[in-house]
Amino acid sequence: MKLSEIKNLLTELETIVFQLPSKLFVPEHFHVTEVGIVTRKFIDCGGTVRESKAVNFQLWEARDFDHRLAPSKLLDIIELSERTLGIDSELEIEVEYQSDTIGRYGLNFNGGFFQLTSTQTNCLAEDSCGIPAEKRPLPLVELVKENKATSCSPSSGSSCC
Repeated sequence: MKLSEIKNLLTELETIVFQLPSKLFVPEHFHVTEVGIVTRKFIDCGGTVRESKAVNFQLWEARDFDHRLAPSKLLDIIELSERTLGIDSELEIEVEYQSDTIGRYGLNFNGGFFQLTSTQTNCLAEDSCGIPAEKRPLPLVELVKENKATSCSPSSGSSCC
């Protein structure tokens, strides 16, 4: 989800709710302790220099059980961050949330609440670091057709049987 998208949604919502990939919900008394821009500059395993940028939200729960972050307050924090840090509103959002360790998530909206989505690592240079291409699974129907075309049987008129 892009920053511009969450800004539009926040103008329509009465409450902010985040759901983890496990389907559990982030407690209602969470705080957004950071809104910032994260820039990563790195070299992939194939030697290509790369750079990525994302808007970062850090969610944190305190013992402040009466705390509720209003959508308008989060929108104010986002707009202050944009002005102060020069954040591009078309950047994707990543969310940090503490579980066993700090987890990094993507963000979606399902019409009722925000969903933290699992992120995965990936090789960015498969063609140059020797990772074999995955074989496409062949449906059984195609396998049967392929075998009939090349198989040997008395009814096919071949002399191999």
